[in-house]
Amino acid sequence: MNYAELSEAEINRQFMPRLAVPDHEAWLAADAELSEAATRRLRCHLDIAYGETPLQKLDIFPAARAPAPVQVFFHGGYWRALDKSTYRFIALSLAPAGIATVLVNYDLCPAVTLDDIVGQTIASLAWVYRNGAAYGCDPQRLYVSGNSAGAHLAAMALAQDWSAQGLPVDLVKGACCITGIYDLAPVLRIDANAEIRLKPAMVARNSPLSLPLPAQPPVIVAVGADETPLWIKQSTDYAAMLRAQGVPTELMIIPGVHHFSITRSLADPAGVLPKAIRRQIGD
Repeated sequence: MNYAELSEAEINRQFMPRLAVPDHEAWLAADAELSEAATRRLRCHLDIAYGETPLQKLDIFPAARAPAPVQVFFHGGYWRALDKSTYRFIALSLAPAGIATVLVNYDLCPAVTLDDIVGQTIASLAWVYRNGAAYGCDPQRLYVSGNSAGAHLAAMALAQDWSAQGLPVDLVKGACCITGIYDLAPVLRIDANAEIRLKPAMVARNSPLSLPLPAQPPVIVAVGADETPLWIKQSTDYAAMLRAQGVPTELMIIPGVHHFSITRSLADPAGVLPKAIRRQIGD
């Protein structure tokens, strides 16, 4: 799509979710409360370092039985905000179902670039593969997920050449990309780019929509039906690209949810997204 045809106001309306959902702070506050409850109710190991900087930390919520398949989740925030602690609630639906749950933090823009963030999250997955067994995680059953910017990072993990690091090319066994952005061209023109600092030269190498996949694990692409039309189009275009590459792809346009409410079902074992994740893992 030619995003140059959109006015400044329109491109911000389409690609700035906080403008599209005026009560987003209330949703985030409720998510944080649910996450606090998760740390009280579930066994967990918090703030384990996988890298050298203070934000390169991850949380692990083990499953009751080990070794267990592991779901690694990347949080959203347009690579410049939020924290894994807001999304610990996802373990409420996964850990009791026998799926170890890992939540990853990473350095944020503008302190670092998107290239740096992608590199850090790739490093976090390599850490889980090499070290997760000590926490009951089965490295042979490693899955990724994320919401918003975190869905982008999960998609970048699918495009990673793991063999270049001496790791299995199929290190990631499946993914659930929730309300993500996969073509970064519009980010160049939104107001948030004052902090993201995305440059034209960075767009192609960080846009999953245009990157080949070395392996073809199954992918869930989920987006809320109440999102803006061009945000939904990012998901439908990405799902079409995956299918064109032979990737088993489930596109979920979930009715009645927007950018900030779509992740809430991850706290509910009966929610549509936890059911899809459990179905993908097969446990």
